[in-house]
Amino acid sequence: MKILSYFLSSIFCVVFFLLLLIFHPIQWIGLKIGGQNGHQKVVDIMNWFIVKSLLILGIPVRLENKYKIPENQTILFVANHQSMFDIPPIIWFFRKHCPKFVSKKELGKGIPSISFNLKYGGAALIDRKDRKQAITEMITFAKRIHKNNWSAAIFPEGTRSRNGKPKSFASNGLKMLAKYNPDSYVVPLTINNSWKIFKYGKFPLGVGSPIKIITHEPIKIDSLPFDDLLVKIEADIKGAVVE
Repeated sequence: MKILSYFLSSIFCVVFFLLLLIFHPIQWIGLKIGGQNGHQKVVDIMNWFIVKSLLILGIPVRLENKYKIPENQTILFVANHQSMFDIPPIIWFFRKHCPKFVSKKELGKGIPSISFNLKYGGAALIDRKDRKQAITEMITFAKRIHKNNWSAAIFPEGTRSRNGKPKSFASNGLKMLAKYNPDSYVVPLTINNSWKIFKYGKFPLGVGSPIKIITHEPIKIDSLPFDDLLVKIEADIKGAVVE
C-alpha cells in the first residue's frame, strides 16, 4: 500500500500545486471584476477542485447533515482540526454561508492562491507570538463577520491533531466571535479521517481513507451561558470522532 502511496501522492501533489497556480490569477481577476462576491465564487470553485482532487488518493469527502442551517444569518462553524484538508470541504459544502477562517499570519504570504485568499478574502491573520495583535485582529475579524453577514470557521484546538484524537478546546476565539455576533448560531462540525492523509508524514500521503464531516444541530449563541455552550459544543464534536 505504501508503494502505491508514493505513486498516487506524486500525481496528487502535481495536480494540487497546479490548481493553486492556476487559481491565483483567476482570484485576482475575480476580485478586480466582481469585487468580494466575484472573488468568493472563484474561491468556492477552487475548493471544489481541491476536494475532488483527493479522489486521486482514493479519498472521497462526504458531508452528513441532518439539520437545516439558518440562512442569511452569521454562522460560527466550530470543528475539530486534523489536517489542512479540513478547510476546502468546509468552504465548499457551506459556501452559502461564506465561512471565513482564522489563520496564522505566516500563511498570508508566499503561498499561491492560499495566501491571496487569506489576505483579500476576509480571513483573520493572527500572530501567535503577539497576544495584543491576536486580540486586536480577532476583534476586527468578529466585527467584519457581523458587518458583512458572513460566517466564521474556527478550530478551538488551535493546532492539528496528528492522530485524530481531539485536543482540549480553548474558549478565547469563540468567545470573541460570540461577543460581537450575539444573534448568530454555532454549528459544531466533527471531522473524521483527514489526519490519515499525513499518517506517514509529509510524504507519501495516505490513501483510501474517506473523510467524513458530520454536522451537528445548530445552537443559538444566546440560548446558553457561554461556559455551558462551550461544554456542549465540545461534547457534540468529540462524541462523534472516530479514532
